[in-house]
Order: sequence, then C-alpha cells, then structure tokens
Amino acid sequence: MIIVKFMTGNRTRPRDADRPPSLDDLARLGEAALAVIPEPLRMHLGGLVLRVDDFPDEDVCRDMSLRSPFDLLGLYVGRDLAHRSVTDVPDDVDMVFLYRRPILDYWVETGESLAHVVRHVLIHEIGHHFGFSDEDMDAIERAGEAD
Repeated sequence: MIIVKFMTGNRTRPRDADRPPSLDDLARLGEAALAVIPEPLRMHLGGLVLRVDDFPDEDVCRDMSLRSPFDLLGLYVGRDLAHRSVTDVPDDVDMVFLYRRPILDYWVETGESLAHVVRHVLIHEIGHHFGFSDEDMDAIERAGEAD
C-alpha cells in the first residue's frame, strides 16, 4: 500500500487557471503517476509515503550542498531495497518528497507537461528506493531514448 500525504490545502477547491498549481495539485499528479506504475514494481513500494512540500528544508539544502533550494526537484529518504535484510526492523518510513516550487520552475522553463515532469521526478526518486544510483537511472533513460 502506498500512502499519499496531502500536506496543506482544501482538496475540494477547484483549480483556478489564475493561480499556480498547489501542493494538492502536485500530490494528485503524483498519486496518478503512482497508480500507473506496473504492479510487479508497485508491490515493492510497501508503505512508501509521498509528500509534497514547497521547498527542501534547510537541513536538506545544507546536507546536499545546494546553492539554492530550487536545485532539487525531489528526494528519496529511506533505506533502499538493495541494502535491506529480511531481519531489518524499520526505524522510519520511506518517503519520496516532491518539491513544488522547483518543479514549477522546471515545468515553465522546459515547456513539458506538468504531469510529465511530476511523473519523471517521482519515478527517479522511486528508482532510489529500488537502489539505483543517479548514474544508473541516467543510463536507463539514455537507453530508452535510443529505442
């Protein structure tokens, strides 16, 4: 089961064309992207929590040596499946963070659909859950582009 946390806002309010997508709007896009992940992969996501925040917090920015909080679109926090043992006792939940403001900036800069950007960031962070490095995922993406 995948747990999706909606951190703020009223989920019943319709999206106005005059305002930027909200935290809830991005959470819904993330939830939709999770729903189409193939079941053989989705079954390994366990209690993964999806959280949408405006920006990474100060600790994350410092720990990752970010020049700006806009430099990070998403983050996986947890112990990846490649480094777990059946005898491990989880000490915290695995989480994927999506950062709204950096994602919106990237969306505007690239002209890609917002759903595509959210899906891409989410799949990238889920790749970390499975134990893939950034280099592994870049190679997989390049191979997919060559097809």
